[in-house]
Amino acid sequence: MLHQTNCKINGVGLGLKRELIPQIQAAFGNNTIANLNFVEIAPENWIGIGGKAKRQLDWFAERYPIVCHGLCLSLGGLAPLNTDFLNQVQRFLQQYNIPLYTEHLSYSTDGYQGQQGYLYDLLPIPFTEEAVHYVAKRIRQTQDILGQRIAIENASFYMQAPISSMDELTFINAVLTEADCLLHLDINNIYVNSVNFAHDIGKGLEYDPIKTAHKFLRGIPGERIVYAHMAGHYQQARNLLIDTHGADVIDPVWALLEEAYQLFGVFPTCLERDNNIPPLAELMCEINKIAGYQRHTKSSLDNG
Repeated sequence: MLHQTNCKINGVGLGLKRELIPQIQAAFGNNTIANLNFVEIAPENWIGIGGKAKRQLDWFAERYPIVCHGLCLSLGGLAPLNTDFLNQVQRFLQQYNIPLYTEHLSYSTDGYQGQQGYLYDLLPIPFTEEAVHYVAKRIRQTQDILGQRIAIENASFYMQAPISSMDELTFINAVLTEADCLLHLDINNIYVNSVNFAHDIGKGLEYDPIKTAHKFLRGIPGERIVYAHMAGHYQQARNLLIDTHGADVIDPVWALLEEAYQLFGVFPTCLERDNNIPPLAELMCEINKIAGYQRHTKSSLDNG
C-alpha cells in the first residue's frame, strides 16, 4: 500500500561523508554542532556494508534522523528500472527507519550492443510530453515497490535536448503532478541552470540570471517540498557553472533560500559538500547560517 511520506526530519542536515564521521562522533552532544539535526546518505554507498562502516551507520541511526538521496536509479533511462536494487532500498529504509528516499530527475544509464551500463553522471531528460509520461510511470513504479512516495530533485545540466518542447519548470511540474510524488528542491541547481542557459533564455536580449532564478523559484509547488539542498559550485566561465558541491555557497544562492522560506515557509535543508571537504567546524558555519535563516523566517511569520 502506498502511503504519504511522513518526513520526520526538520532543521538543518549535512551530507554524510566518511571523513566527517569521526569529527561528528567526537563533537556529538557539544553545542558546536547543535544545529546539525539530520544526515543524508546515498544508499548505494551503504547497502550491504559490514564491519566498521556498518557500526558507524548504526551509530548515526541511533542518534540522528537519516534520509536517503539516490544516485543511480536513472528515472529517465531507457533500460527497465532496476527492481532488484529497489527491493534492496526498500529493505534498507525499513532496517534503519529511514522515512525518505529521493532521486534526481535525470538519467544515468545507457546501452551499447545490448549491454546496459552506468555512466557515472546525471544527464538531462528531454523536456517533452512523452518524457513526462515515461518518467512519471517509472516514478509510480518506484513508489509502488517502496510502498511510499519518493521525492525527485531538480537537476543541474549543461546542455538541452534539441527536441525539448517545454521549459524545465513546466516539465518538473508536469512530472510532479502526473506521478503524484514529492519535490526535493535543489536551490543551487536553480541558480546554476539560470546562468548556464542565459544565452538560450535571453535570446540575445538583456538577461538577468538572478531574476530568472527567482522567477523559477516562484513557480515551484511549495506544498510538495520535503527538503532542500544547498551547495556551492565552480565557475568555469562567465556563463558556465559546474555543480561540484566543492565550494562555499555564494550570496545569490543564499538569497534564493531566503526567498524560498518566505514563499513556502521553513522546510528542512541539507548542506551538500562532496569535494574539497573542509573540517566540520568550517561546514558548521554554513549549517549555522541556514539555521539562522530558518529562525528568522519562523519569527517573521509568527509575528506577521
